Amino acid sequence: MSGVAGLLGGNDAVSAMAAVHVYGNRRWLGWYNSPGSLQIAKRFSSFAKSVSLSQTRFSDIVHADPTALFGMVDCKGPKFRAAHSGTVIQETGHIAALFMKACAAWDSEGKKVPGRETWPVGVTIVDLHPTPPSEIHPARSSASMLLFAGVPIAVSIGTCALCAVCEDWCASLLILVGIVASGISCRILGSADFLFTHPEPARESPAGDGILSSDKDIVLLRGTEGAVNSITRGSFSLRFSSEAHFTLIRWCSILFFIQCITQLLLIPQASLFGQVMFLTSLGVSALYNAWHSSLGNEKTHRKLIFESVLQNPKVTKYTLGTRTTAVVFVLLALKPQDPMAILNELLPNDTKVWKQWKATILEQLRHPRDQYFLSESEIGDLDGFTQLEQDLLRLFYVDAQAAYNGYRDYLRVDPL
Repeated sequence: MSGVAGLLGGNDAVSAMAAVHVYGNRRWLGWYNSPGSLQIAKRFSSFAKSVSLSQTRFSDIVHADPTALFGMVDCKGPKFRAAHSGTVIQETGHIAALFMKACAAWDSEGKKVPGRETWPVGVTIVDLHPTPPSEIHPARSSASMLLFAGVPIAVSIGTCALCAVCEDWCASLLILVGIVASGISCRILGSADFLFTHPEPARESPAGDGILSSDKDIVLLRGTEGAVNSITRGSFSLRFSSEAHFTLIRWCSILFFIQCITQLLLIPQASLFGQVMFLTSLGVSALYNAWHSSLGNEKTHRKLIFESVLQNPKVTKYTLGTRTTAVVFVLLALKPQDPMAILNELLPNDTKVWKQWKATILEQLRHPRDQYFLSESEIGDLDGFTQLEQDLLRLFYVDAQAAYNGYRDYLRVDPL
């Protein structure tokens, strides 16, 4: 049982290890006997496959995708459609996925727009100013990290020393192997530069305004092409000064695997006191890893995006009762060059009723009113529609008017 205990707590251990590059002082705080060595070894091995070697004139720079370390390789972002440039990105990346989740959770429901309710949709308007640099080092610091990390370090070193004093060399050595494996790995992994990068657009690029959308949420991005690029094309990466550093990480993976095997096979050979000391070091380390994991790598990355990269952009969220209401609201706020493309993107329905409604909405967008979106006389001739279709159309027109009323309220708070 003592040997198997070292295999538990792998997810929390990986989460704590992966945060080494996010918190600047964390790379010096890994000297404790951490559980979950097998899971760490597997994640490090997966991380090694994400490396790409970039040859330069003076040195070999190794870039690695940290999402492999976090276990978020398959984390894909929503589709993006630009309002002015016509750019369409079918599948954005890790940054857009985190940004979308943050906006969905922002301010719960936000400001509710009165109107019909069937399937509420959140519309989040994000004003991105200023444009982030093309390369940022978004590190965080935490005094509590230093304080809490001292506990598992002290307990691991103390139990190792006690076992040595009691001449239980087997238990002492196994605890020491765990301390060394974790400490060296944190130090090597922490030697990389943690970067956020995004491509620089051409100087003549139009405004980068556009939308990210899902079934329940639509995010409206407003800002320069470079600012919007930071979300749709940005990425985190780890930059090592040479390939030798990453070779050491591969060896760390092997070291964790060796730690797993030796602890599994040899800890039963230790005395009862030695096994208790071993389990004590693992237990305290597991509690520390669980606390660290509760901070959440994903949550931490969201904060990095909003605070370090985007410098706390202005975020305004609305909740509209139907998707048709939400789409009209987005069109009014976004003012796209090709509103039909956005309309078909968000509402792909192409029945006779929807085609009539879309045509009417587009006409009204070209000639907006101050007090109303459309009147009964502007609905058009409905003789070719059944009574049920006419009722449905009028219902959709009511949604459009509700969106326009909500948009006018938005203009009072945040005039364009």
